Amino acid sequence: MNLPNPQLPGFNPDPSVVCVDDAYYLATSTFEYLPGIPIYASRDFVDWEQIGNVATRPGQLADDVPTAGGAWAPTLRHRDGVFHLVVTDAMGRGALHFTATRPEGPWSDGTPLGIDGVDPDLAWDEDGTAYITYSALSFAEGRHRGIEQVRVDLVAGRVLEPPRSLWSGTGLQFPEAPHLYRRDDWWYLLLAEGGTERGHSVSIARAKTPDGPFEPAPVNPRLSARSTDRPVQNTGHSDLVQGPDGEWLLVLLGVRPRGMTRAFSALGRETFVTRAQWVDGWPEFEPVPLAPRPGVVRFRDDFDSAEFAPQWLGVRRLPEQLGSLSERSGFLVLAADGSTLDDARPVFIGRRQEHQTARAVVRVDVRDGVGGLAVRYDESSYYSIEAGGGTVVARARLKGLTQEWAIPFTDTDLELAITSRRPRDVGPIPATSDVVELSAVIAGEETVLASVDGRYLSAEVTESFTGRVIGMFARDGVVAVDWFDYEGSDA
Repeated sequence: MNLPNPQLPGFNPDPSVVCVDDAYYLATSTFEYLPGIPIYASRDFVDWEQIGNVATRPGQLADDVPTAGGAWAPTLRHRDGVFHLVVTDAMGRGALHFTATRPEGPWSDGTPLGIDGVDPDLAWDEDGTAYITYSALSFAEGRHRGIEQVRVDLVAGRVLEPPRSLWSGTGLQFPEAPHLYRRDDWWYLLLAEGGTERGHSVSIARAKTPDGPFEPAPVNPRLSARSTDRPVQNTGHSDLVQGPDGEWLLVLLGVRPRGMTRAFSALGRETFVTRAQWVDGWPEFEPVPLAPRPGVVRFRDDFDSAEFAPQWLGVRRLPEQLGSLSERSGFLVLAADGSTLDDARPVFIGRRQEHQTARAVVRVDVRDGVGGLAVRYDESSYYSIEAGGGTVVARARLKGLTQEWAIPFTDTDLELAITSRRPRDVGPIPATSDVVELSAVIAGEETVLASVDGRYLSAEVTESFTGRVIGMFARDGVVAVDWFDYEGSDA
């Protein structure tokens, strides 16, 4: 079996996977974006389809979390015909337990679990006792206590005992992402440590009972890309599953850095997979290969549907709270509300940028407003191209610094484009991830207003947990979007 890598390109960190009736379902983190927690499905670990999201209604996740808060590190499991997902709504509702009878949903409203920590895992012992194992990061106390565990009543959302400390790794920083598995006579505790940056790694211990005591593997960490020249870095935050042909697989996050010192990961943390083999009672993991899918990926939305596709995202608001698909037939209509892209709740609807070589184009009608196309990491880091009010303006916003380029434009209909491409004419070793071009297509002729260094819109510079999200916005009045077209490749 040839496994493409990344499995889920673009902003898809903290993967958790479960196998049910020969199908695989995978969830990832979404932080401040809504709908929250996408669910992907596959039968072969080659082709994945997003079939829904967990948090699709107001109130399931908090909508006022600060940047980097929100849905952290879901664990997806299945038992007795029910899908279970536990997750942290960081700086929001806290640790939550969601259920559904179908992976695509609808999912429950989410029951608070009452634990003081993040990255919850859910496992059951033979008599049905439920265990939540978690990374004990306390926002209230401002400290990290390592890996802890409690027995819980999932129906009542009630912790049944004081938390106990489990094995917390080898002493590297920030033990997190614990997952507990039963295999043969052992319970295995898999976790990440070393931080989610270049030191990220995977370690494991085992015990005879789910609550320990745990003995570490003879060698830990079992997997890390730190201090190597591997093309996939930051490898960690993983989950184990048996693949379609019975071999063991490890899904995990990683980044694809570029630049002279490979310092800039434009797309943020993505989902990858690698193989595992059990040797003398311990899993051994292969280094994570880079195996991008060949060819060109295309996506187009003509906004003819009555509902938003599950890939569309809003910032702290659902897409249907931000735009209308029915107000004007065949258009997405965005009505400005006084916010801008600098604000925490902009009128912005986007989708993950999945390739560093990519081009997104929209056709907009700006007769009644000002708006356009943007690629963002957060409210302080984005590039945009907008039209209306007599001008077309390209804008780069970088941690409080703003630069603008403008040309006059008195018409009302035009195409706006954002293109990410490899650097050219910068010597044999480019010092950046990519170059981002902001352009307008007027009367069939394209004008590039700005060509911006892509390194500033990367995970390392923005220090964001998310990734590039590209989409439409309205800054003033009403903007109508005729279509959105995306084309990308890993060339």
